[in-house]
Amino acid sequence: MKRCPRCNRLESDDALAFCRADGTALINDLNGDANTATFQSGGVSTEIQTSILPATSTTPEISRPTAPTTVLPETQTPGTTRNLSKPRRRGLVIAVLALACVGVAIASYVHFSRKNSPTIQSIAVMPFVNESGDADIEYLSDGMTDTLINSLSQIADLNVKARSLVFRYKGKEIDPKKIGTELNVQAILTGRVVQRGDQLTLNLELIDAQTENALWGNKYERKSNDLVSLQSQIARDVSSKLKSKLSNADAAKVEKTYTADAEAYQLYLKGKFHWNKRTGEALKQAAKFYNQAIEKDPSYALAFAGLAETYVLFSSYDVAAATDSMPQAKAAALRALEIDDSLAEAHTALGFYLSNYEWDRAGGEREYRRAIERKPNYATAHHWLAADLSSLKRFDESLVELRRAEELDPLSRIIGTNLADTLVFARRYDEAIAQYKRVLVRDPLFLTRSAPWVGPMAQRECIRKPSKQLASRSSSVIWELDIWGCGSQNPASATKH
Repeated sequence: MKRCPRCNRLESDDALAFCRADGTALINDLNGDANTATFQSGGVSTEIQTSILPATSTTPEISRPTAPTTVLPETQTPGTTRNLSKPRRRGLVIAVLALACVGVAIASYVHFSRKNSPTIQSIAVMPFVNESGDADIEYLSDGMTDTLINSLSQIADLNVKARSLVFRYKGKEIDPKKIGTELNVQAILTGRVVQRGDQLTLNLELIDAQTENALWGNKYERKSNDLVSLQSQIARDVSSKLKSKLSNADAAKVEKTYTADAEAYQLYLKGKFHWNKRTGEALKQAAKFYNQAIEKDPSYALAFAGLAETYVLFSSYDVAAATDSMPQAKAAALRALEIDDSLAEAHTALGFYLSNYEWDRAGGEREYRRAIERKPNYATAHHWLAADLSSLKRFDESLVELRRAEELDPLSRIIGTNLADTLVFARRYDEAIAQYKRVLVRDPLFLTRSAPWVGPMAQRECIRKPSKQLASRSSSVIWELDIWGCGSQNPASATKH
């Protein structure tokens, strides 16, 4: 006979181990002498023995009747389930299974979400909008855009549109779907910059160009002296949204900063802002700001590279004689490369100096190719290398470089013009005329501005001249095209860069 110590239910079936009413372990109802019963749970290694005293104790120390004895539940052995009741065991199993199902569901969702979400392989970083109401800090919004474009361009297999392409939208209302179609990109990044005193606020938004849905956005608030670290952070944040995982090498390139001095960085941005204007006076301003940046940080390699790129253009824009500016360009380029040999801009400037001042064509080509190796999407390096190859009558190679430069910077009028020039030198007159027409469509006055001796009548004659007639007069066609203003005797020196 067995009894439940909790409900006192008696069970005649000795095979039972647990109470059928509440699941408590049963105990033997009688086991031992008349005064002492041993209570033990079936199948449990430990035992609880309780002495049940008679109604009246004869022990001298106890002279009063005892109360009914209470049997305490047995302590469970940690780490095992064999002491659990069947209902509790069943509940634990159900809970474990439920958690497993939830885990599988979450893992499946994450897996298929990543699988089905398209990888962004092309992006246009639109010109950041200056919302400060102060035109004097336009350099900051433009410079931050430039820096982010350059940083993202370091990512392998990511097509980042060139500055000249995106800056034509500056000041215009942004239509993501239209821009996505025109530039053939999957996503566009917009930014708004506000500076109040030393407080800088930047709002970024990444937009799906096809659906116009916001993919990501963030607001950054920093002090002006934290500008360098801010630029590195936004490059890291944006790149992480474009690529799920960057290699360590790519991550280092994206986040690379060339100076820790925020003031030097802002002076560099001012220099770049004026350099992009491509006028004689703007180039003077660019050199001034680059030099100021170098004074703040004498090891600022990027500022030296910018200074070199500025000095090599001085003679082309009548800022200074080549005998004065070219040696300065060489010194700045060499100093930049001494600090950081990976700078494509410095190699490009040195190549231009070697080719166009020392007439070392082989040395110039070597530096241009080093620049392209370090920065394959640098249109200027392809462009200036092509000019050298053309002067050496290596026209096919020149055209390859020019077409690549135009592919990287399709709105550059000078690259388009030099491509047409080289087609003329290669005696591919039909293609040359078609190319000149494309340049004139972009800017009807560009050839006149870039070559002052060219008049509107000369341009019309060039376009109207039948290609067969040009071919039949091949002995004099290049000279005639030069007179008409459609070509140049030396594309490296007769046109602006």
